[in-house]
Order: sequence, then structure tokens, then C-alpha cells
Amino acid sequence: MSEWKPYRHKVQYYETDQMGIVHHSNYIRWFEEARTDYMEQMGMGYDQMEEKGILSPVLAVEADYLRMVHFGETVTIETYIKEYNGIKLTVGYEVISDKTQMVHCRGTTKHCFINRKGRPLSMKHTSIEFHNMFIQGLEDYKNKKREDERL
Repeated sequence: MSEWKPYRHKVQYYETDQMGIVHHSNYIRWFEEARTDYMEQMGMGYDQMEEKGILSPVLAVEADYLRMVHFGETVTIETYIKEYNGIKLTVGYEVISDKTQMVHCRGTTKHCFINRKGRPLSMKHTSIEFHNMFIQGLEDYKNKKREDERL
């Protein structure tokens, strides 16, 4: 199983509302920051995908806001491959407050893979390196889930 460092983010003033609470739209930005960092740690970032002519648009975003996060707090964002079939990818996120050690937001983003003309791509046929990277990420998620169920 591979070990990834979770993404850390300190809440900035501009990310909050008048009450000092993080505005809900910022969690989606944090998901993207964490996903980009996660892929880079896996060894292949978006820049490398795009160099190969592979684009990965977001098809859907879901976020469940469980608890508030405030200005000045630091959060850790656990990122993982939740589903992958070679054509579509679902990435999961848990935003954990360093202060409370509790999950404050949980979400997913769904993606597909297309070429520059907008035609769908199979990663297995287009880029075996990326395909294997996503398969490894999915296996890591499944293994962690099994470990957590045993505890």
C-alpha cells in the first residue's frame, strides 16, 4: 500500500463570511487543491496529463457539510480514489480539522477523460501509466477500507 501525505490548508480570512466561518464554496476549491497534490504525489500530475492531450473535466461534485471551520484553523484533507473503471474516476475527500480531529466536510468529485476534441478516452488504451496509477490508488483505498473495518 502506498503512503500519501494528506493535503493541509490554513483557512484564510478571505475564505470566510462575516462570522468568520468558511464559505461553503471554498471546500470545492480545497477538493481541487487536494486532488492536484494527491496526483502529484502519485507521480503524475495534471500538467503531465495535459501534455499527453488528456483532459479530465469535472462531471459532478458532492459535499456534505458536517461542522463549521473557522478563520485561522488548519484542516487536513484526506484524498483517495473511490471508484475507477478506466473511463470515469471518482475521487473522495474528508476535510478534518486539526483542532477537533473530526471530519468537518466529506465529498466527492466525478471525472471522465477526454481528448482535446472532447472525445472520450479509455485510460487503459491512452496512457497505461495513468491507468496503473489510478488502479493503485483504488487498491490503496480498498485496502484501507478493509483495515478500518477490522478495527
